[in-house]
Amino acid sequence: MSESTCFHCGIDCGKTVIKFDQKTFCCNGCKTVYDIFSSNDLSCYYDLQSAPGAIPKEIQGKYDYLDTDIIAKKLIEFDDGNTQIITLYIPHIHCSSCIWILENLHKLQTAITASQVNFPKKTVRITFKSDAISLKEVVILLHTIGYEPYISLDDYASAKKKIDRSLLYKLGIAGFAFGNVMFLSFPEYFEVSEYWLEQYKPIFRWLMFAFSIPVVFYAAQEYFISAYKGLRSKLLNIDVPIALGILVLFLRSTAEIIFDWGTGFFDSLTGLVFFLLLGKFFQKKTYSFLSFERDYKSYFPIAVTRISTAKHKKERKEENIQIYDIKKGDRLLIRNGELIPVDAILIDGNAQIDYSFVTGESDSVHKQSGDTLFAGGRQLYGAIEIEVLKSVEQSYLTQLWSNDVFNTDKLASFTNLTDIISKYFTIAILCIAIISTSYWLFTDVSKAIHVFTAVLIIACPCALALARPFALGNILRIFGKNKFYLKNADVIERLALTDTIIFDKTGTITTTITSNVTYEGMQLTPEEESLLKNTLRASNHPLSRTLYNVLAEHDILTLDEYQEYVGKGIEGKSADHTIKIGSPNFVGNEDLSKVFSTTVHVSTNDEYKGHYTFHNQYRNGVKKVFNQLFKNYQLAILSGDNEGEKEYLQKVLPENTSLIFNQKPDDKLNYIKMLQQQHKKVIMVGDGLNDAGALAQSDVGIAVSENVNVFSPACDGILDASRFDKISTYLMISKNAIKIIKSSFILSFLYNCVGLYFAVTGQLSPIIAAILMPLSSISIIVYVTILTNWIGQKVNDNHKDL
Repeated sequence: MSESTCFHCGIDCGKTVIKFDQKTFCCNGCKTVYDIFSSNDLSCYYDLQSAPGAIPKEIQGKYDYLDTDIIAKKLIEFDDGNTQIITLYIPHIHCSSCIWILENLHKLQTAITASQVNFPKKTVRITFKSDAISLKEVVILLHTIGYEPYISLDDYASAKKKIDRSLLYKLGIAGFAFGNVMFLSFPEYFEVSEYWLEQYKPIFRWLMFAFSIPVVFYAAQEYFISAYKGLRSKLLNIDVPIALGILVLFLRSTAEIIFDWGTGFFDSLTGLVFFLLLGKFFQKKTYSFLSFERDYKSYFPIAVTRISTAKHKKERKEENIQIYDIKKGDRLLIRNGELIPVDAILIDGNAQIDYSFVTGESDSVHKQSGDTLFAGGRQLYGAIEIEVLKSVEQSYLTQLWSNDVFNTDKLASFTNLTDIISKYFTIAILCIAIISTSYWLFTDVSKAIHVFTAVLIIACPCALALARPFALGNILRIFGKNKFYLKNADVIERLALTDTIIFDKTGTITTTITSNVTYEGMQLTPEEESLLKNTLRASNHPLSRTLYNVLAEHDILTLDEYQEYVGKGIEGKSADHTIKIGSPNFVGNEDLSKVFSTTVHVSTNDEYKGHYTFHNQYRNGVKKVFNQLFKNYQLAILSGDNEGEKEYLQKVLPENTSLIFNQKPDDKLNYIKMLQQQHKKVIMVGDGLNDAGALAQSDVGIAVSENVNVFSPACDGILDASRFDKISTYLMISKNAIKIIKSSFILSFLYNCVGLYFAVTGQLSPIIAAILMPLSSISIIVYVTILTNWIGQKVNDNHKDL
């Protein structure tokens, strides 16, 4: 290459020449790609092809159709003018290294802001700046690094669900080779000497060698690839001992027939790979049967308000419906702070949409009537009315709910059981294999290869790796059926480790459905009451929803201004009239700030009018729940209300329950942070609104849901309010699930000890080890599934104490 040619892509650098590592690059993007490859010891990539970053001739023009707006819109799932999001099916995803490179696309192209891989579905969800890079350029980038996406405009959705049959093909080839090698080995088994020895022994041996080649280099290739990638990343994964065992068997067997030492171990080799793949096949089938992927129709307790169509606003009615009942053409009311569940058109209201859940960008965007709003946005300014364009996409909301981007702090500080144990497992097994083989090399050389291979296979940590995901996945499914919806399986393990539970009061241990409300103060005029009703209409706070339902019907107005001050109150304006609703200090009457009751105060045009008093109705079973939890947990109530009901709560709740009132959202968050500094593991149970900060700060945040849209990545779980009395049961099941996992680890350890004894002493052949290895994995799966189903039945038992 000349000095003016880019080392990475091969084009002429022109006037822009960037020198780096004694090489020239045309731009920072090419330099960054080279830097990533070289720093991760992947510079051999450039030995395979000169200027690999150049667009290959065979794809020039191949993706030009993506520049057509009509076609691009069918593929792009989100587009706000600046940011676009697309999910692409990548058939070539197969290991952790694939995940690494695809989730670091932003280092290859700065216009790509985020990329997330869904490994089971082999998809990557890419967020990019549409003004800096086009969809076509994104696809070409993927192609040039070896991950060409599969794009079909006719059946794009179904393309993602294509069945991967490669495992079946490999299993078939391994089985065919295994059968034939066993057949060709019969003369050796029966010690046929004369005719066999003279005429056909070499032919049969080389035929066995030929049958083993596709088994080793095709059927078993994933074990080698995974082991190689792991070693390159300085990780000893579970495929390292397996790949090593297969390689040793093949090389030793090949050497035996070349030098005429014997027949080799081709029967053990092909049988080993066949049974390994057979075990993987059954594990995959079992995994699919349990189906850990949650169905949004039964798992999300999210409701939205649908507005009936009528010519006059006075005749229109509002009703709460579940999100899966939403149909195209429905008109929905989205209140302040609520999530937009579907793609829709803005009909009425002042829309200020926060798309951070979708794009990661914190800046909100303003929308006008007629603009398209995308699912996943959160309304920040009053209430809006939208008309539905599409029904709810299951995978879309599930993706938002499971997005761990909004849970990075908790993930960073948490290490699960499997990671803790498996860290040292492979090292220990390799040491045992080397030591035992060394012993037999000095004692009986003929047994050394059998011992080495048998140890590596019999001690395969597949059972160790499968126990936790199957156990927690099943518990996740059981909880979902019983209206306790968790973000992922790690939440169950974190629940089991907690020792402190903090409860919010209003909307959490109290219900807003059956509260009694009385009014004291100056009579409101019809205009003032109408403004009050319509201001409350835009709020999602439990007290606002309760008061809204109590007030008489009024015409629906579009407010000129609306603002909600978290922990203080709300303010609305229509024409020349303003109204404030909230705490005494907020509405401007500090003399009433020491009234000990749950109240909402009202002022219009800066004139104090009066207050509504709420007589709280506590949820069924509150006393029982606290008495059960008190045995194992430190309990506290943090409330934004005053101390009006402190005396009542002291009588009802256990003696040492901390009762702290007049807490602002920041106070709740700081209180939890203080407990965590004392090494406490904290669960926060709140209503998902004013408690968002505390829910995010806690080790596990649980939002209690009545019938409003409380979907929020700030929480780790959503508890249906009707199941509040089962909190202690859910927590006990979580603890028992961890006990089951630990017992399965002990079972696997005992199995390995027995198996290793026979392997080390030379009494176990590799083929028997290969049969026992998948059987042990399946037995662990059956063990944890049966036990988790058994403890899951306790959810429906209100009398037995776990």
